[in-house]
Amino acid sequence: MKVTTILTAAACLAGSFSLYADPAADREEAASSTGAYSVAGALRLPENTTKRDVYGMNVGWKLFKGKNAPEGVNSPDFNDSSWESVNLPNGIELLPEEASGCSNYQGPVWYRKTFTAPEKLKGRRNTLYFEGIMGKSEVWVNGEKAAEHFGGYLPVIVNLDKWLKPGQKNVIVVKADNSNDGSYPPGKPQESLDFAYFGGIYRDVYLISTGPVYITDPNEAGTVAGGGVFFRTESLDPRTRKGRVGVKVQVANDTDKEQKVRVQALMTDPKGVDPVGETAPLVIPPHSTGEVDIPLVISNVKPWSPDDPNLYTLSVEVWNAAGGNNAKNPAHLLDNRSMRVGVRTVEITEKGLVLNGSLFPEKLIGGNRHQDFARLGNAVPNNLQWQDAVKLRKAGMRVIRSAHYPQDPAFMDACDRLGLFVIVATPGWQFWGKGPFADRVYDDIRQMVRRDRNHPSVMMWEPILNETHYPADFAKKARDLVHEEYPYKGCYTACDAVAQGNQHYEVLYAHPATGDKHWSIKERKDNKPYFTREFGDNVDTWSAHNSTSRAARHWGEVPMMVQALHYLKTSFPYTTYDTLNAASAYHFGGCLWHPFDHQRGYHPDPFYGGILDAFRQPKTSYYAFMSQRPQKTRNELGSGPVVYIANECTPFSPEDVTVFSNCDSVRLSVNGGAPVEKKVASYPNGLKRVPVVFPKAWDFMENKKLARAGKEGAVKLVAEGLIGGKVVTRHEVRPSRRAEKIRLSLDREEGVELCANGSDVFAVVAEVTDSRGTVKRLNDEELVFSVEGPAELLTDSPDGTLTQPVKWGSAPALVRLGAKPETVTVRASVKHPGSQKPVSGVLKFDTKASGLNMLFTEDAVGKAKKGAAAPSSAEAPASEREKSLQTELEKVRHELNKLRNDKVSAQQTHFE
Repeated sequence: MKVTTILTAAACLAGSFSLYADPAADREEAASSTGAYSVAGALRLPENTTKRDVYGMNVGWKLFKGKNAPEGVNSPDFNDSSWESVNLPNGIELLPEEASGCSNYQGPVWYRKTFTAPEKLKGRRNTLYFEGIMGKSEVWVNGEKAAEHFGGYLPVIVNLDKWLKPGQKNVIVVKADNSNDGSYPPGKPQESLDFAYFGGIYRDVYLISTGPVYITDPNEAGTVAGGGVFFRTESLDPRTRKGRVGVKVQVANDTDKEQKVRVQALMTDPKGVDPVGETAPLVIPPHSTGEVDIPLVISNVKPWSPDDPNLYTLSVEVWNAAGGNNAKNPAHLLDNRSMRVGVRTVEITEKGLVLNGSLFPEKLIGGNRHQDFARLGNAVPNNLQWQDAVKLRKAGMRVIRSAHYPQDPAFMDACDRLGLFVIVATPGWQFWGKGPFADRVYDDIRQMVRRDRNHPSVMMWEPILNETHYPADFAKKARDLVHEEYPYKGCYTACDAVAQGNQHYEVLYAHPATGDKHWSIKERKDNKPYFTREFGDNVDTWSAHNSTSRAARHWGEVPMMVQALHYLKTSFPYTTYDTLNAASAYHFGGCLWHPFDHQRGYHPDPFYGGILDAFRQPKTSYYAFMSQRPQKTRNELGSGPVVYIANECTPFSPEDVTVFSNCDSVRLSVNGGAPVEKKVASYPNGLKRVPVVFPKAWDFMENKKLARAGKEGAVKLVAEGLIGGKVVTRHEVRPSRRAEKIRLSLDREEGVELCANGSDVFAVVAEVTDSRGTVKRLNDEELVFSVEGPAELLTDSPDGTLTQPVKWGSAPALVRLGAKPETVTVRASVKHPGSQKPVSGVLKFDTKASGLNMLFTEDAVGKAKKGAAAPSSAEAPASEREKSLQTELEKVRHELNKLRNDKVSAQQTHFE
């Protein structure tokens, strides 16, 4: 296909502003904390505003797991009715909570999807867009092989035009194989890998339909520094607040005739107003592509930054030139795409990070991220991708390193919206392969830049393979490829300072001179800026992995406190929050290894070094990180006053009470007594907020004395955070008493919708509490979860229930929402019921329609596993009224037992 390129200083033409850009909708969407997840790098537009159709393909797949596939599995007529029914994202299997040490399945699996393609797709260009298939994959469409792909972290795009049958039944077959294979990256066998090759079609799939004249996809087009829409900021004057941006657009013409079109680029500000637009003509020969590069000048720029992540809406439209410059007839619209972009400039210098013309005032500190979630493995749906970013931002993080591969598009969208810089890394870890391996690495580098280049959150590219001894010529080739694909200002690449070829890179990775003396910078090279790619982990040996930084949440408060203090500041030279703050200006930040607990291939233990566990339940170190975030910025999500008492008031809790806070001072009152106020100290050029310790503030025997005197309610620790002499935040902790009830809560960050799309998964957390609602941390009950309504518990139990042990007071369960919007009810009861056991918990919530057209056949979806509301016996299921009465009866029995227990307690006290 030929390519025609036009570089034009386009004039803003009267009447050229978008017919389909909706400022009101932009304002409404911009006010949402999530907005729409992107599809192939662009927003999904309402049907009446676009000539591009998008269909969700996640629902209604069949799965076969095994090395020996049945004969004829590729045939459209193959009978797959006995296969397991699954929705995407799918990771092949539900993993155990501790799935390290290669306990996951490795090998081929087969997916089949049957659907009726809409009649309207006839005569259009139709592609199947897989965001990611783990390992090597093959795709068949109606019995014909349509694609083959090597690598699990970048898109697989299949042109369906030869095989799709609009108005008829169609069958898609996918073979995915996550077996060890050194011919493509990462390449290293899983048993020697610090993460795991969880398999399957583990990201979203869409069917995208356009007309024959359309804006291309950059990953499909294969054009160096082109394809699709390429947005970049050329300049930004902080004094005049005037910005210049460029919008390069590639348009394809699949017809037999020359096409004369107008390409329009329109930007609206974060509030959906102040539009700026330009239009450029383009003539495209038959069966060819053409490009235009449209400059835009923006006044009164609202720049993007972590603390003020302003996003503009960029709308790109292709119009038939026959309609004239002022045409508003929708019939002349050929294709359009809309995306969120940020206007910002980045310079990484020996003085530090210069953002939008100003030196960033603090060290840039954040974390690495594996795409790993409890039980799901890598098959993490969009809502959990987004919630991960929210939790990291709340912890005060401002940068994420995508270790060790490109992240899910939904996570990248969230980083743009929430203000998280991203270092995008190519797939690789301590391995260099033979044969086609090198060429596949180079292709990954190109494809990751093409996929993520429009994200304002992308700060640097990491094209080298992590901790790898690669050939001498690789480093320069990898760096040059990035600059070929992004030949504009603000393109930075990073490499280890100890790796060969580091001289070619703009940024070098190393530990600061203030950190561990063995790993720290020995000799600064070429006056370059430095960054720490991984800090905090502290193992005795790389075989045993015993560590002061690795503490499972259920080990309790003392190990978690050791971990939290280790990440902030150590008594020995090490890279910590403190030493990064103390580093020279040229060392501009670092990323924690690793904010989430996750699974590994080469070790029997999961990585327990997260500040949140694999279910995203916070540890003490999460609040330690929060204590280092700003008191206030314009991005309230990553700032705000914090005060946290790191003491659970158990019989085994430390007498000295530690409080984490970012306030000016902290007041602590004990059991209603006079408060003691202490200033939140800081170390010069080091840790900004030192944890505040109140010696001997917790006394179990004093608690006993007051409780015996009938003053249980008086026993409490209350911390108040003060800024400017005023109380701005408060935290209260009480000792837990008798286990009385089960409380259920939905782990749902603000603004994340409960969409009935068949894909989204939410954690429902059950906590055993006393009568006041205080969590009973020291409790080892087993709880049984059940669900009613259009949802399912993620469980291996054939009856659809889930049994979970309580650990450190809580037991999480994962619930996948169905494809039908209705009320969902989750229940949790003790596994071994008894008259003195805690009362069962009930949680109800409503789901809403996803708004995405989904293609699937009802029979492919299958029936959800039977839950407690659908018993396998002949007994009729209980009605809602009966269940409600049973719950009330349970509560009444509990109250009667309490009266009896009071008498028992009195008698025990008499004879004590």
